Amino acid sequence: MSLGNNLFHARKKSGFSQEEVAGKLGVSRQTISKWETDETLPDIRQAKRMAHLYQLSLDDLIEFDMDIKEIERVIENTSEEKQKEINWTEVWGKKYPVLVTYQEKVDTKRYADKLQELLKNLREEYGYNEMDSLLVLKDILGHILK
Repeated sequence: MSLGNNLFHARKKSGFSQEEVAGKLGVSRQTISKWETDETLPDIRQAKRMAHLYQLSLDDLIEFDMDIKEIERVIENTSEEKQKEINWTEVWGKKYPVLVTYQEKVDTKRYADKLQELLKNLREEYGYNEMDSLLVLKDILGHILK
């Protein structure tokens, strides 16, 4: 995406019109339009002010991805109760089919016993609860794969 496109989507997501942003930044509506169409670029100070207005870091504004921001918003606004109702294996299995088929091939008990020991160690050594231990272990696995 271009910077202009990022500015447009960040403004729309924030619920501002071009006129409102222009008024807050002390520029014309046409200036906002030119920035959003990549006809011109805002200077760094104006870009920082826009990032603040849209409640984003300057880096996030420059690299704004509407899909990522929408996913983050949905996750932040999903209650714990609703999350418990979701079959995450089925949901993620649509993107990663191995999640719904591996149990037919993999000796899960063998791995589960080892993982239980790791989770127990995290709880005992660091005082994490069960969920935090699981999240730490998941994050460690994610870093290994990178």
